[in-house]
Amino acid sequence: MASVNHIDRTELARLQQAGPVTLLDVRTEAEVARGIIAGARHIPLQQLPERYSELDADRELVVYCQSGGRSANACAWLAAQGFARVHNLAGGVGAWLRDGQPLSAPG
Repeated sequence: MASVNHIDRTELARLQQAGPVTLLDVRTEAEVARGIIAGARHIPLQQLPERYSELDADRELVVYCQSGGRSANACAWLAAQGFARVHNLAGGVGAWLRDGQPLSAPG
């Protein structure tokens, strides 16, 4: 599998300033019900093989989960499908919250 590019919140902010970025939340419905990073799309990890065509392979894509493990797997899988600009948000929602960043209500 392809190597995964891990980024932190600061690098995510730089990417977002440089141009359009798709944030992808691969957590479960129950996890997302507790909050989502503003502007993120939600595709649960188990649905990714059926739904990845909903994503733009030519756009920066930052994937996250609760702690970074599932999203790293999702990044590697997406890279194998031809997504060249895919990044894993290191530490996931846990690191996001530890950095004092807010979550929004889903939907």
